[in-house]
Amino acid sequence: MRENVLWTDLSLYGLSDALGVLGTPLSPTSVKLLLLDKRIGRRKIVKVLPGGRTPERNEQFEYIATLRSEYEDAGNPIFSIDSKAREHLGKLYRDGRVYAEAPFQAFDHDFPSWADGTVITHGIYDVLRNRGHLNLGLSYDTSEFACDSFRWFWQRIGRYHYPSATSILWLCDGGGSNSCRQYLFKQDLQRLVDAIGIEIRVAHYPTYCSKFNPIERRFFPHVSRACQGVLFDTLNTVVGLMRKTSTRTGLRATVHVIKRAYEKGRKVTEDFKANMRILFDNLRPNWNYKAVPQ
Repeated sequence: MRENVLWTDLSLYGLSDALGVLGTPLSPTSVKLLLLDKRIGRRKIVKVLPGGRTPERNEQFEYIATLRSEYEDAGNPIFSIDSKAREHLGKLYRDGRVYAEAPFQAFDHDFPSWADGTVITHGIYDVLRNRGHLNLGLSYDTSEFACDSFRWFWQRIGRYHYPSATSILWLCDGGGSNSCRQYLFKQDLQRLVDAIGIEIRVAHYPTYCSKFNPIERRFFPHVSRACQGVLFDTLNTVVGLMRKTSTRTGLRATVHVIKRAYEKGRKVTEDFKANMRILFDNLRPNWNYKAVPQ
C-alpha cells in the first residue's frame, strides 16, 4: 500500500450507505460525481516496482543511449528483440472484449492439455522505422529459434531497408532465448552473422530492466490490443489478428510462421568454447559484445 494514497474497496452503494450513517446522505450517483470531482476513480494495481536493483544500471543505460546515437547517425539499423509469452491454440479463454452479436464460447477451464497446440511469438522491432515483425514458432523458444527468426527477417525484409548497413545493433533483455549468460546463444549468434555476412552488436538491458526494452513499450502492447477478446482457435486466426497491429503514428506489423521444430536442451560445442570469436566490450562485457562474420 501507499500511505499517502486514499483508497476504499466500497462500492458506490456502500459509500452511500456509509455516508448516510455518518449523517451525510448522498445517492450513489451523487457519490460518483463527488469522486470524479476529486479525481478519484477505479484503478488497478500497476506493475512498476523493480524486483531488485543492479548497481551498474545507469552506466549501462548511458552506454545503450550512446550506441543508439552512433548507429542512427551512421544509418545502421537498431532492432529491439524479445519473445512474447507462449499462447495456446484452441477454444481457451482470452482477456478482452470485441463488438459481437453474441459472446465467443470457450472451455470452462483453461487446461493446457485441452489446447490444440502452442504458439511462440518472437518479435523484432525496427526502432528507426517504427515497424514490427513477428515470427511465430510452433515448438520451443530457444536461442536457435531466435536467431533463425532474425535470419528470416533480415534476408527478406531488413536488408532491403538498410542496403548500406555495416553493422546491426540488437537491444534485448538479459535472459530468455537471448540470455547474456549462455554460451549457446553466442554460438547461434555467431552462426547467424556468418550466414548473413554482417556483424551484430548486442546490448543487453540490466537485470530487472526488461520493461525499458523499446519492443515492450512500442510494439508488444499494440500486438496484444489487436488480438484481445478473440479466440486463438486456429493458427490462421492468430496470423490474421497480429497482422492488423497498427497505430495512428504509423506502426505496422508483418507476420511469418516458422514451422521448424526446435530442440530443447542443446549443449554448446567444446570447439566453440575453445575458439569463441565473440568480441567483448571493455565496458560491462557480460552485457555488451559483438559477433563478426568470418
